[in-house]
Amino acid sequence: MRTKLSVCLRKKRFPTEADARAFTLQANLSLCPYRCDRCRQFHLTSRTKGKRQPRPLS
Repeated sequence: MRTKLSVCLRKKRFPTEADARAFTLQANLSLCPYRCDRCRQFHLTSRTKGKRQPRPLS
């Protein structure tokens, strides 16, 4: 499913997936990064249905 341009423009952009993950850890949020097909950068989403979840760091 393609990201709507209006959604892409409203979301914060991260140049790498690692930057997006670091932001979620620092802000203590449970969001997942994904690569946007519009801007080719990473955004965060709360939708996880059908998505592969990374294993927690121990």
